[in-house]
Amino acid sequence: MAKQSSFGNMLVVLTVITVITGALLGYVNNITAEPIAQSKKQKQEKAVKDVAPEFDNSPIDEQYIVTVNDLELKVFPAKKEGKNVGAAVESKTKKGFGGEISVMVGFNIDGSIRNYRVLSHAETPGLGSKMEEWFRAGKGNQSILGKNPSTDNLTVKKDGGSIDAITAATISSRAFLDAIANAYAAYINNDAATGATAQMGKETSHE
Repeated sequence: MAKQSSFGNMLVVLTVITVITGALLGYVNNITAEPIAQSKKQKQEKAVKDVAPEFDNSPIDEQYIVTVNDLELKVFPAKKEGKNVGAAVESKTKKGFGGEISVMVGFNIDGSIRNYRVLSHAETPGLGSKMEEWFRAGKGNQSILGKNPSTDNLTVKKDGGSIDAITAATISSRAFLDAIANAYAAYINNDAATGATAQMGKETSHE
């Protein structure tokens, strides 16, 4: 009987501990969820401001989704005095050497690339990770800034394009430029008036 009593007491104690732990985790999640969400929004707002043309609206509040190659991309319309002046697109690709790459790309009203910010990636440090600066540098044919995907072949030279790949990181370069292409597809196929979700077909891979 003593053994059964001890076992029963142990179960009660474990149950109480589990309940208390669960309650504490729930409490912690509740008090940290809002600060985390706010921090994410602030980073998003900064990225949009960094890449989009000057605006006086709230692109974050007016954002909507455009589907490109089975990827849901966020479009942040930039407006000034009620007129569209371009947009920022939170784009991504799953073709990176280390997995998914996320990039915020800013477009002028004519579709030319104003700026970009790499939001996240898992590429090799010192190689693929150079994408943050490589494709804005003025050396050779590295920069994509000011170029328009509708008239410029923004793929690596190895694939017949006009862009110099990151040295020893061709796969990462292809992936980055794929994210740029996805962003442009979202930009030109959006419905800025209604925010309707568009559907884009799959594109041919350059791999």
